[in-house]
Order: sequence, then C-alpha cells, then structure tokens
Amino acid sequence: MATLLEVRNLTTEFVTSGGVVRAVDGVSWDVREGETVALVGESGCGKSVSALSVMRLVAAPAGRIVGGQVLFKGRDLLALSEEEMRRIRGREIAMIFQEPMTSLNPVLTIGRQLTEGLEIHLGMTPPEARARAALLLGMVGIPDPARRLGQYPHQFSGGMRQRMMIAMALACEPSLVLADEPTTALDVTIQAQILELMKDLSRRLGVAMLIITHNLGVVARYADRVNVMYAGRIVERGSARELYAEPRHPYTLGLLKSVPRLDEPRRARLDPIEGQPPDLTQLGAGCAFEPRCGFRVERCTADRPELRPAGGEGHVAACWELGRVARTPAARVQ
Repeated sequence: MATLLEVRNLTTEFVTSGGVVRAVDGVSWDVREGETVALVGESGCGKSVSALSVMRLVAAPAGRIVGGQVLFKGRDLLALSEEEMRRIRGREIAMIFQEPMTSLNPVLTIGRQLTEGLEIHLGMTPPEARARAALLLGMVGIPDPARRLGQYPHQFSGGMRQRMMIAMALACEPSLVLADEPTTALDVTIQAQILELMKDLSRRLGVAMLIITHNLGVVARYADRVNVMYAGRIVERGSARELYAEPRHPYTLGLLKSVPRLDEPRRARLDPIEGQPPDLTQLGAGCAFEPRCGFRVERCTADRPELRPAGGEGHVAACWELGRVARTPAARVQ
C-alpha cells in the first residue's frame, strides 16, 4: 500500500505563563492508503495536538507548529497557504472531533451543517446537497433522514450526534479521516456500534483512518498499526498484533497490565502505572518515563533513548533496557 500521510519530526509548542510546553516533540508516523492506524496514550501526551497539527488547527498565538513536515499525497501541508489548506480540510482530510456537542453548531440545522461542505467542496446545488445529506444520514443509521435534516443538534442523543459527525466527515469522500476519541462520551454499547460503523464504512469506501484513543480495547479490535505516545513523543510503534503480544517499552507494558482481562482470575488485581505524567515544561535530559519506570537504570536519567528495532519488521521502541523488558514474563501478554 502506498503511503497517504507521512508526518516527519513534527514539533508543536504552546507558550504558557509557566513556560513553553512542547506538546508534540519531534514525532514521526505515517498512514497508508486504506489502513487504520492508532495513536495511543494517557491524556496530555500529545495525541490530539498531533491531529490538530496535521489539520493546521492549532490555536494561535499561544500554539505554534515550530518544525517538521506533514506530507499528504506528497505535498507538505505546513507549506500551503491558508486558502489551499481550507480546500483540503473536509474535502481530502476530514476530522471527527472528540465531543460532538461542542463541535456541532447549535443554531444551525443538521441539514445545513451537512450541505455546506458539499456545496463548497463539491459544487453541488442546494437540492443536490440536501439529497446527498439525507443519503449520508441513512448510511450512518439515522432513521427518517429527510425529516431529521431540519432538526438541531440538541434534538438528538449523544450516539446520534456522533453518527452525524461521521456523516459530516465522510460527506465529501475524503482519503483520510482523523478520529479524535470518537467514542469518549458514549456508553459501551453505543461505543461498539459507532466503532463497527466506522470500520465498516472505512472498508467499504476505502478511507484510511487515524484513531486517537486511550482505550486499548478499541485499538486491539480496529487498528492495523499502533503508535504509543508519552510526553509528546512516540515511545513504541508496531503492528497491533505484535505490540499486544510482545510489548517492548515499559510504558506500553504498563498500559496493557492496567487493563482488565477476561482470562485472568476474578480476584486478580490490576497493576496501575505508579506516579503522574510529567510536567512538560520541566522535562530533563533523560527519558520522560524514567520516574515511573520499574526498569530504569542510571543512564535513563541522563540520556534520552531514540526509537530502535525491538522485534519484527517495523516494531521499534525507545528504551535503553529493551532486552530486560523482553525477558520479563509479563512482556508476553497474549
């Protein structure tokens, strides 16, 4: 498969009263045509800012993209004019935001919010756009779509609003959809429906997807490849199958051990990751995970490890103690 999106050494900072926060610190990852890639990590690790940087939606003046490249179909999005970028947003790259009630306009009908992009990007007439909007609502499982087009976001449930966001993202048939925690505010049964819907539509329409989440169950079921983020950096990358079977970074291992498993005894206790995520304005020269890591050695406090081969093809991790992690019985978690 050809590479659709390639992020190279992306760096995004925010200027705050407490100092400069490097929310994304030299991150590189890619998405191939038709595949589903996951960005995983705790809140505040830089997942959402990575996606917003790709879309060039980082809020200025506090936020700024200070380095790197974002190559989409060979074009560097960071070098485009704002007008050129507007033509790509929604048309070629779409984004499903984290909370639909804050992303949908409360004073515009659902129909208008769906048809606007169709008229601007595809040049449809209002009647054509309205017919296409009704078709999209039906595609994502909303009943009586023609009547629903005249209603407002507050007249729909959380799950139905999320379906609308998916319909809006797919309206102009983009090549890539960035889904930022698309099921955060939903109960588990609706989460499963939404994720199955997204995967089915992705498969049928040939759309590549980047799923941003902290839910490892979602990743295991839907992702082809996984990037694990911590403190603004990628600390492990690999296929979903290999990363779950043989995690090589202590942080990935900790994430997997803190998730309930059906094959464990009912009285088995979860093993949480001790400590708190680091203050990004006070990072030292060494590994950001070192204060919370059970494998740390003296070198970890002084030198920051880079990604290096950790297993099968494409499996890399940033840790000085890869061998020790690999020899740990818990590092084989299948």
